Amino acid sequence: MATMLDCSLRDGGYYTNWDFRTDLVDTYLHSFNSLPVEYLEIGYRSVPASGYRGEYFYLPRYVLERVRSASRKKIAILIDQKNLSPADFRLLLEPCVGFVDMVRIAVSPEAVSAAAGLVEMARDLGFFVCLNVMYMSRWKEDSSFFESLTSLNNSLDAFYMVDSYGGVFPDDVRRKVNLLREHLAVPIGFHGHNNLELALINTITAIDCGVEFVDATVAGMGRGAGNLRTELLLTVLNSRDGLELDFNALSTVVDSFTQLQEIHRWGTNLPYMVSGVQSLPQNDVMAWVSKRFYSLNTITRALTNKGAGKEDNLRLPPLQIPVSQQSRPALIVGGGSSVVDHATPIRHFLERHPEVVVIHASAKNAGIFQGTANAHYFCLVGNEGYRLESAFEDFAGFRGTCVLPSYPRKMGTYLPAALSPGACELGETIQALEPRDSHTSIALQIALALDSSAVYLVGYDGYSASPMQTKDQELFLENETLFASFTRLSGKSLVALTETSYKNLTPESIFTRL
Repeated sequence: MATMLDCSLRDGGYYTNWDFRTDLVDTYLHSFNSLPVEYLEIGYRSVPASGYRGEYFYLPRYVLERVRSASRKKIAILIDQKNLSPADFRLLLEPCVGFVDMVRIAVSPEAVSAAAGLVEMARDLGFFVCLNVMYMSRWKEDSSFFESLTSLNNSLDAFYMVDSYGGVFPDDVRRKVNLLREHLAVPIGFHGHNNLELALINTITAIDCGVEFVDATVAGMGRGAGNLRTELLLTVLNSRDGLELDFNALSTVVDSFTQLQEIHRWGTNLPYMVSGVQSLPQNDVMAWVSKRFYSLNTITRALTNKGAGKEDNLRLPPLQIPVSQQSRPALIVGGGSSVVDHATPIRHFLERHPEVVVIHASAKNAGIFQGTANAHYFCLVGNEGYRLESAFEDFAGFRGTCVLPSYPRKMGTYLPAALSPGACELGETIQALEPRDSHTSIALQIALALDSSAVYLVGYDGYSASPMQTKDQELFLENETLFASFTRLSGKSLVALTETSYKNLTPESIFTRL
């Protein structure tokens, strides 16, 4: 039976910035003392990186000591070979002597030969050394790649196949294990991701092919779509192969990680499936799914374009502001509930001031003000085209100009066919605000293009939830930055006519304008 390695703290750190509560780690270590898993990979050893990363990304000595004293398992770490000098590698490894049993080195297929010196260095320090070769679904199956591995037979302790994109199938696993056996005399391991929900069958296939090591994580916690669930693999092996299993210990650790999953919500979905099938990098997908505000449909379109080598699927003419609308005041309508609550006074305001140009940052409230004599602009970012279809059905009586971010749009373009005539994109002559493709950014850029004499906002309520959710907080701070940038560029204050918690908006009341 293959040796199992659990890498929850290392791979799961992509969702927590490698910070884990001490009580969770204590539960994890104590529970695994009673489980038939031989290795625990507890994190990375890394040179200083930009941005914040927690203690299980760096594994300072006190963490190694604490883990070693609490765990009866063999301890593993992972070191990323990319941009790492031999001197750095030695500095990372030397403090681990006496605390760490296995060192795994992550490398791209092209860098295998360059990692040979690092392998020998790690073995000289007394570690069991594995080479984790990434991007398995993109490995070339010509003889040159596999023949290049024969030089590792005298220095390497184990070779890991890493399905970085979660895109391999059982037949791929069988074929690559057979190819590796032809050229390697060392044990083979398999690390699967779960984009296509094949991590279990791929791992079982690898075991049946005779691989010596397999990986999993508690509750499947891992980068992007996540990994094979440790509890699932153990349960299957308990039933299939008679593996002895303490279900009380397993339940205890799973409960702790399930609480994390409720917060971070890892797991596969349509974008991860598309990226897995097409072997596309997970970084963008994880950022779009976890932190940005795009629909699954929008993300899938972006991935489809990327897989086809397209920058974007539609180019539009640049925005041209009619002379009759230049220097007029503008009203930017956001997606907050205050727009619905104040729909009547806002309509009265627009009816009294037909010269005001209405800019719909979100299509959420777009239908409320149709029929007014004002000029209307609609910011079509991401999924807003679908929202407009829901708001206007057949677009009978629709009035307005649809404005999209400038080409190419990283999320691709969806524009309802009925709105194509007259639709446009921000041109290069318009002052750009960063990020360029957010709803608020597009609306403010239109206001800059209009050279609006005054800019009012409704529906920018802010967020009153306590504590504020991570996505809400990111959007709140992004909007605050955009408001400040607009004021700096235009010299004009932004006036909120409905209640707001944004500090960079000047609060007034819509009722003073009626």
